[in-house]
Amino acid sequence: MIELRFNALKSNGQSIVGTISAPSYSAGKKKIQELVDKHGLKTKSIEKKSTFLYKVRKGNEKPITGEQKAFNKQEVVQALTKLGYQVVSVNKKLFEFNMKPPTQEIVSFVKISAELLEQKLPFSEIMTLLTNDLENKALKETLKQINNELKKGADSEAVYLKYESVFGKFTAYMLGLASKSGNMTEIYRATAKFLERQQEFKKNLRSALITPIITLFILFLAVLFYVGYIFPETAKLFLKFDIPLPPMTAATLDFSDFILSNPVLLTVVMFGPLIVFWRFSKTDKGKMFIDKHMMKIPIMGSLIHKTNIEVFCRVFYTLYSGSADSIEPIRIAAEATGNRYFESQIKNVSIPLMISKGVGLTDALEASGIFTPTAISRFHSGEETGTIKNTAKQLANYYESETVFRLKNVIEMIQVFIAMVIMVVMIGLTLVSAETATINPKPPVM
Repeated sequence: MIELRFNALKSNGQSIVGTISAPSYSAGKKKIQELVDKHGLKTKSIEKKSTFLYKVRKGNEKPITGEQKAFNKQEVVQALTKLGYQVVSVNKKLFEFNMKPPTQEIVSFVKISAELLEQKLPFSEIMTLLTNDLENKALKETLKQINNELKKGADSEAVYLKYESVFGKFTAYMLGLASKSGNMTEIYRATAKFLERQQEFKKNLRSALITPIITLFILFLAVLFYVGYIFPETAKLFLKFDIPLPPMTAATLDFSDFILSNPVLLTVVMFGPLIVFWRFSKTDKGKMFIDKHMMKIPIMGSLIHKTNIEVFCRVFYTLYSGSADSIEPIRIAAEATGNRYFESQIKNVSIPLMISKGVGLTDALEASGIFTPTAISRFHSGEETGTIKNTAKQLANYYESETVFRLKNVIEMIQVFIAMVIMVVMIGLTLVSAETATINPKPPVM
């Protein structure tokens, strides 16, 4: 996210200054234009908050260098002068790379904050400690700016959401909510747990799906190179001397000739569907389609589905405070899953039923069609006994235990499958090579 400051004029000549946050300069400029058109203003100037490199000194002391974000050079000069420094130079940083901090760094920050909050340490002190101790420059600078804005009395939710590109939408919302809630420690602890589970699941999913796919693809390319280039060099020597080829050798050579004769067709067949699928996955419709059917694929689908329910229940448990205030926790919990289809069913089916028709929580969730019978049964029991909050926590813990255990078994099973595929391919190549080695040339005719 970037910050823009605009200066506009009213029809009576009065000057108005405002700031907005946006993901890009063009998006921010568009927002400003909409505000200007809506209120009948005339834009005078638009400035982007940038990083300035400065060099200052006090008296005869050694010069000090540093960085400061500001809308223009003059602001930096004035701020440093007020602090009693003699400004040597101030220059705008030419290249600004706003790299997102690694997920592990964010998890570490939230987890340590939760632990320090449990020890009753004031939040302002926690921010100061972590800002000074963090090594990741992007996260350190972000926390520094957040801390400065919070000290000035800015709304915590608005401040954190301004940096959602750093933390992620859900994490930014939760941390902003925690700062103005009466349950800060619990929200930080739950957010840390959510981020850890999310990171762990992605790591396991990568081990279960992505790594095997890459392994098989590399194996396929290796076999293609062998069949298309190495094998023909040997086999065609026999044809040159009019030596008949055994069945497997002949079939492999025919396949090799087909590959070499149709490189364009082979490339289109190999990469065409992947490119089409990749482009489709970037569209809103594609994301919805993938998220919906990801929960239906064999073996892994069930785990992904139950993990989504676990995340929903964990976030719902953290935010839910009573039956009269259940809509917002449900909406946020649905967004936290990161699954477009799951979120859509909650927002477009469950929530409208609760608002317009007064349907109970359990019936509304059941109508969405995305919860397992076990989850619905537990929610129904919790709703009847008035323990819906604890029921959500129990469900989250139950599905966490189940998915972690089953995912380990799935990863082991997939690894065995990959090993068997590699073994079969290697045996096939060995048999073809061995058969080629048994070819005997015809004795010369006297």
